[in-house]
Amino acid sequence: QVQLVESGGGLVQPGGSLRLSCAASGFTLDYYAIGWFRQAPGKEREGVSCISSNDGSTYYADSVKGRFTISRDNAKNTVYLQMNSLKPEDTAVYYCATALPGWQCSPQTRLFGSWGQGTQVTVSS
Repeated sequence: QVQLVESGGGLVQPGGSLRLSCAASGFTLDYYAIGWFRQAPGKEREGVSCISSNDGSTYYADSVKGRFTISRDNAKNTVYLQMNSLKPEDTAVYYCATALPGWQCSPQTRLFGSWGQGTQVTVSS
């Protein structure tokens, strides 16, 4: 059974930090490019960050560059998203997903296959 589970979300003040985790079960995460996406109420789901499976290249949306860092721990079969200097506009449900076979990182949601259930991130004073 293939499964992705996000965790680590919560309520933080502006300027605070959170580390999200994406844990895989039933498959080896190392073989897939992994993307982080987010969706706020009334908005389309958007790509936030991605890490490739071949050379570990990382990608970030302009809105989070310099603040977020994606990383991979193969021993724990987990991908992380470290989020620093959080802003109210970062408030959303955050999802991780595996890229479709033959694909590496892309900001397009249609190029990702398996998705987690999401974890809520709320940035508010």
